Amino acid sequence: MGNYERQVSICCNTCLFICSIIKVSLSILTHHKACVQYEIMKCHCFTLIEMLVVIAVVALLVAILMPVLQNSKLRAKAVLCGSNIKQLTFDLFMYESDNQSFPYGFYNTYSPPPGGHPGNFLFDKLGWWWFNYTSDYLVKNRGKKTILWCPSRRIRDPKFDYILHGNYGVNRLICKSSDDIQSDGEEFIGKPLRGSDVLHPAQTLLIVDSGYSIIGWWHVTDVPPVALNKNSIEDTAYVPGLEINKDKDLWPGQKEDAVDGRHPNKTVNVGFVDGHCDHTRAVDLFIEKTDDTYTNRSPLWSPE
Repeated sequence: MGNYERQVSICCNTCLFICSIIKVSLSILTHHKACVQYEIMKCHCFTLIEMLVVIAVVALLVAILMPVLQNSKLRAKAVLCGSNIKQLTFDLFMYESDNQSFPYGFYNTYSPPPGGHPGNFLFDKLGWWWFNYTSDYLVKNRGKKTILWCPSRRIRDPKFDYILHGNYGVNRLICKSSDDIQSDGEEFIGKPLRGSDVLHPAQTLLIVDSGYSIIGWWHVTDVPPVALNKNSIEDTAYVPGLEINKDKDLWPGQKEDAVDGRHPNKTVNVGFVDGHCDHTRAVDLFIEKTDDTYTNRSPLWSPE
């Protein structure tokens, strides 16, 4: 039996216990009143004491049930998010099958994609993003949500209320870009890879819950090879719930999503290059710098 089932079982047993207490309490009160004021009992009215008992019990039940209901709501959102990741992974996989490579993470062009620019003109680059190459990019208006929106996102700042921010991001080493803001980011620039270019497709990340629409291994390590720039929105990409996010120089509107995470127990949904998806802990995607190497970089983030 899982934690959720145990919580429900405990809650049900508690409710039965409280109901039995109510029954005994009312029985005692009824007997006492029958002995003292038999005539008053004929009117079948609640006394002040009885009402206070009922109110107290209801309040206790609400206090017990609310955490369980809230946890159920969060789990339901995590399941819906996982469904989105599965669909997006399938779309990327089908694109790769039809075009012999995955789509660009970002392609720099002044020609607007269908539906117009999906980001904030003040922060985001103009061009085509990976989802513009798939058939499931419908509208950029959040009023008509698509699978590109994570139901558990915690971005509160209106200037980041765009598809590019706080939803899903593709692995920059797989879906490479036409250019990069970092002068040392050559590994993220070039033609997107094919599935056959990845040595361990079942272990290499393709898409994940992310703070930005493209994300690389630099964003999940405690010591990136190049200092990241807060003023560039791309450099503030993160995996929600990762411990190192507490020390990152993020925008205020990103803090809650980055530090607290989106799903119960700081978990994330992940799609892999071979097409399968998983629900895992954010910490499992962390890359630690040890001496001159980065542990967990390959094959999780790198196709090598």
